Amino acid sequence: MSATDQDTGRRIGDTVLKVDNISLSFGGVRALTDISFTVREHEILSIIGPNGAGKSSMLNVINGFYHPQEGTITYKGQARSRMKPHAAARQGIARTFQNIALFKGMSALDNIMTGRNTLMKSNFISQALYWGLGQKEELDHRAFVERIVDFLEIESIRKTPVGRLPYGLQKRVELGRALAAQPELLLLDEPMAGMNVEEKEDMCRFILDVNDEFGTTIVLIEHDMGVVMDISDRVVVLDYGRKLAEDTPDAVRANQEVIDAYLGVSHDDAA
Repeated sequence: MSATDQDTGRRIGDTVLKVDNISLSFGGVRALTDISFTVREHEILSIIGPNGAGKSSMLNVINGFYHPQEGTITYKGQARSRMKPHAAARQGIARTFQNIALFKGMSALDNIMTGRNTLMKSNFISQALYWGLGQKEELDHRAFVERIVDFLEIESIRKTPVGRLPYGLQKRVELGRALAAQPELLLLDEPMAGMNVEEKEDMCRFILDVNDEFGTTIVLIEHDMGVVMDISDRVVVLDYGRKLAEDTPDAVRANQEVIDAYLGVSHDDAA
């Protein structure tokens, strides 16, 4: 049953992603233990928690980079326990990374173009010869990428090698590469880490615009609690690989267990 967000007027749809009892271990180290939550179509869901809580591991399970020992991921009604990242990408799941993973010697435009790879249908020869279907595809993909460049307001640096760009703009280019894949589900791993206040405000605006204009469902890891509370529809809280809470931002902010574990405030101090 879909619902309307009272603050934004957006239509929040049915469950598009269901995480069921996911457990993940590396040798004797337990990264995730019996984690379950849902993501609804068109919403922004934030995953928060202290360093080492298992947030990035959870994203890696969703997009198939890690394979859990227990539990299943159900995406658009299809249950799976194992998924390859390229298969996830073809099914409409894209992500950015905590540490920027761009081709530093390539231009911003060419980096964003790499996000179209999973959508290309022509063979290598026609692409290399720039002929026939390969030529038409190249022109169509470049036109789409130019729209992303305009959307992210990076026209002035489109031909600049990304290794020469400041950190905040590199993060924006990485977002552009993810958007180039036209994802239905976008996973953002600390997209505002290391940014100043102005850069964070810009990134928040772009994330909200992606969600609003494209209808993209977003799962976001972020440490800035102000950002989380401002842009999230719901919040999942992890601590030492276990789920503490899954609720609205206001409910999570008032949850004493979350306050104690994540914010480090005791019951006596909070009184």
